[in-house]
Amino acid sequence: MKFLGNGKKNFDFPSKQLNESLDTLPEIPLDSELNRNIEILKSAYKDCSDVVFREFRIAGSVHAVLLYIDGLSNTEEVDQHVLMPLLRIKDLDYSSILESTKKEISVSGLKEIHSIPDVFKQISIGNPIILIEKQTKGISIGLPKWEKRSIKEPDAESVIRGPREGFIETLRVNTSLLRRKIRHPLLKMKQMDIGGYTETQVIVAFIEGIADSTLVDEVTNRLKRIKIDGILESGYIEELIQDYPFSPFPQLLTTERPDVAAACLLEGRVVILIDGTPITLIAPCTFASLLQAPEDYYNPFYISTFIRWLRYFFFFIALLAPSAYVAILTFHQEMLPTSLLLTIAESREQIPFPALVEAFIMEITFEALREAGVRLPKQVGAAVSIVGALVIGQAATAAGLVSSPMVMVVAITGVASFLMPRYATGISIRILRFPIMILSGMLGLLGVMIGITAIVAHMCTLKSFGVPYFNSAAPLKLQNLKDVLVRAPWWAMDTRPEFFSKSSTNLRSESRNQRPGPSKGGGGG
Repeated sequence: MKFLGNGKKNFDFPSKQLNESLDTLPEIPLDSELNRNIEILKSAYKDCSDVVFREFRIAGSVHAVLLYIDGLSNTEEVDQHVLMPLLRIKDLDYSSILESTKKEISVSGLKEIHSIPDVFKQISIGNPIILIEKQTKGISIGLPKWEKRSIKEPDAESVIRGPREGFIETLRVNTSLLRRKIRHPLLKMKQMDIGGYTETQVIVAFIEGIADSTLVDEVTNRLKRIKIDGILESGYIEELIQDYPFSPFPQLLTTERPDVAAACLLEGRVVILIDGTPITLIAPCTFASLLQAPEDYYNPFYISTFIRWLRYFFFFIALLAPSAYVAILTFHQEMLPTSLLLTIAESREQIPFPALVEAFIMEITFEALREAGVRLPKQVGAAVSIVGALVIGQAATAAGLVSSPMVMVVAITGVASFLMPRYATGISIRILRFPIMILSGMLGLLGVMIGITAIVAHMCTLKSFGVPYFNSAAPLKLQNLKDVLVRAPWWAMDTRPEFFSKSSTNLRSESRNQRPGPSKGGGGG
C-alpha cells in the first residue's frame, strides 16, 4: 500500500492483494478523482499490452476513460455506439452526468459498478468500462466478443438418427442451446465464479418443480466450497465434487449433446455447464445411465431394447472374457470340449509363457495401441491403431509369443469395450479387467467370482449426490425398470424416475385413448 496526494491511501497493484480470488479482494471503492482510479488500474495491468486505456472528454469538457481488453470486447461496436455518441454530445446535464452518459450509449446491457474488483471482473469477461471524473460509479457496457467454435455434432457422441448439434466452449451459446430445447421459464440457471485466478463461470441448470430442491442445494454448496486457483475443464469440478474420489466408476454423467442434457433436466437431474469446455456434468449418476445411449430414445422401442441387451451382454464380455479364458485354461480345462481343448493345446505348444502372462502381454499391447491411436493426428490415428493391432498380433503369433486363441479373445474384448456409449464406462472396464485377470490366474473361476463380488459390493456402496448407484434394482420397483433393461414405449413411460425428480407425478392423460407426451424429453439420460 502507498500514499498519494492529499493524504489519501491507494493500493499499489500488483501486490499481495492480487494473489487472492477477486471475490476475496478488499472492496476498494472507485475514487471520485479519475486520475487516481486510472493510476490504480494501470498499476494492476502493468505489462499488459492488450489492455486499452482510451481517455477522452464527454461534451468536450468532462474527463473520462474507456477501459477494455483488446480481443475480448467488440471494438467496432464500442466505437460506433459508445465513443462517437459521447464525443458528439453538445448539451450535457452536469447535475446528473452518469445518467446522461448512460442515455447516450445505445447499448442495452449497461450496469453500474462501484469498486476496483468490479472493474477487474467486468473487463475480464469482455465488457468495456467507462469511468468519469468526480463519479464514484462506473458503467459496464455489455459488448463482449471473442472467437468461438461453430456448433457441430460431437465426435465422441455421434448418432445416426438424432440432432447434429453439440455444446461448444462458449457458455452463453451452451445455455441458449438448452433454452431452445426447454422453452419454459421454470428452467433455472444459477451462475457462480470458481477459481481464484481464472474466475471461471459455472452455471447450475435445473427445472424448478421437477428437480429436488435438496439436490440443487447440495450441488450448489459443493461448488461453492471449491477453493482452487483455476478451473480449465469440467474434469476439475468432477473430481472435486464427487462422493467417492477413489472409485474407478464415474459418479457424474458427462455429455456434449444438448438433447441429452435437456432429457436429464426433464428427469429431475441437475446439469452443470462450465465456461471454456463443451463437456457438461450431470448429477446424479446411476449405473443404468452409463449404458444408455442417445439413440435409444430415437429408434423404435423394440430396436432400442435389443441393442441395449446387446450392450449389457458385451459389457460383461469386455470385463470378464480374458479372465474367464485364463481361468479355464489354467484350472478348468475339463469345461472345454475335447476337440477345442486339443486345438488350443496345439496352438500353445510353443508358447513359453503361462496363460496369465500371455493375456497381460496382449492386453497391455492393445491398450498401448488404442492410446496411441487417440494421441496421433486423426488422419493417421485410426490407421495406426487398426493396422498396428493386426501386424503386431500376427507377428507375435508367428514368433511364438502368444497363441492365436488369445489374440482372438483380446480382439473380441476390445470390440466389446467399444460398444460402451460413454467413454468413462470403458475406462472403468479397462482398469478393472487387470485385477480380475490376476485373481483368475491365481484362483481360477473362484477368483473371477471373488472379483465380481467385490465389484458389485463396491458399487452397492456408491452414491451419487445421495442416489444409490443401483437404485433401479434395489429396492426393486417395476415402475423404475421401464428404462433400465428395456426401453419401454413412450406412451408407457408416464412417470418420471422418483429417485431424481421431486415427485413421480403421474403424467398420464385422463383419456386412456390419448397417449401423453414423453416425460423424459427424448435424448437419452
